[in-house]
Amino acid sequence: MRADEGDKAGRDGAEHGAGPEASVDATLDITREVCPMTYVRTKLKLESLEAGALLEIILKGTEPLKNVPRNASEEGHVVVSLDARPDGTHRLVLRKQGR
Repeated sequence: MRADEGDKAGRDGAEHGAGPEASVDATLDITREVCPMTYVRTKLKLESLEAGALLEIILKGTEPLKNVPRNASEEGHVVVSLDARPDGTHRLVLRKQGR
């Protein structure tokens, strides 16, 4: 995990068979973006990560909730989790595939 990823890195819900306390490698907040920029920003962030890395994405709105996980899956990435949060946003965790 990189130190410059902020305080959200290392928080809940990621991977390796561990529960919600497993760490993520990077966090991206796209709550202020609109489609298609939601996935453009996600794709750019994924490209900056190593294969197998976990990316936590905070998103808001119907279109990003539908499109970001679908587009990531179509590109071969794995949706590890997608959870609603009390503030009306959603937390998506993706595992980058080897590309």
